[in-house]
Amino acid sequence: MITNDRDLTRAVLAEAAGTEDERFRTILQAAIRHLHDFVRDARLTEAEFRQLCGAIAKCGQLTTSSHNEVVLAAGSLGVSALVCMLNNTDASHAETTANLMGPFWREGAPAMKNGDSIVRSTTPGEPVFVIGWVKDEKGHPVAGASVDIWQASGEGFYENQDRAQADMNLRGRFVTDEAGRIAFRTVKPSGYPIPVNGPVGTMLRAQGRHNMRPAHIHFLVHKPGYKTQFSQVYSSDDPNLLTDVQFGVTRALIGHYVRHDADPAPDGDVTGPWYSLEHTFTIAPGDDSLPPAPITGKAEGERPALVVLQAQRP
Repeated sequence: MITNDRDLTRAVLAEAAGTEDERFRTILQAAIRHLHDFVRDARLTEAEFRQLCGAIAKCGQLTTSSHNEVVLAAGSLGVSALVCMLNNTDASHAETTANLMGPFWREGAPAMKNGDSIVRSTTPGEPVFVIGWVKDEKGHPVAGASVDIWQASGEGFYENQDRAQADMNLRGRFVTDEAGRIAFRTVKPSGYPIPVNGPVGTMLRAQGRHNMRPAHIHFLVHKPGYKTQFSQVYSSDDPNLLTDVQFGVTRALIGHYVRHDADPAPDGDVTGPWYSLEHTFTIAPGDDSLPPAPITGKAEGERPALVVLQAQRP
């Protein structure tokens, strides 16, 4: 018989104890305990509970083939970064080059050769020549690793958001050579505001937070026998490096672009200034499976307006 709130929690936990799958049972019981304690700690009112349920439902309703509000919310609450850190560091708390998957990874990026350009249509932005190195925990090169690349343009749009960009623009899949190396040409990305037309925007406005992500390039490193690694390399000169709305920036992932004003570029058709960027990724043995992609195609209609929220606190 349930006579008080503690009885209620015990009753729900008792039902969950019958779950056959051991791992699912552990997760479910932990979720029940923390959710019930959250309600008690916040003294959640019935109106607030309805509002919270509405926000969760809205996240699902706004999730489409080209936008994932659920992943956006998880990042804006630091949950994505926390899951990444807990699953990619050990007791020594050594730095990792693993990072957030983010809501913009698409499967099926075109296979490309080292040195190719991932720019497939006219795209604003200064030329960048990138070299990435993939190594194991002992510093040995990892050959034959597949590396997916994707990024926003110099205007702050991913191709799936922008009909003006060719399909799969600024996306490509490379394979590391015997030295564990990939190389490609792109444009220097810009920081961009995350969408704020849904529950995530409501939450950020309530906190007085801005909605900017610092400029970055995404890398997905995959090789059988090694733990699949999502990563992002952030621009050291971005003004929002320390206040990323998705809490993704770590010291191991700050990239340093080198500006070249007079040096000849690797491609002869480049005139004017260009940049170079090098970064090393360390992968370890583990689960080599790939998660479902959060988006699967391009958005319909015009590209969205980039709404920038100004931080309302020092």
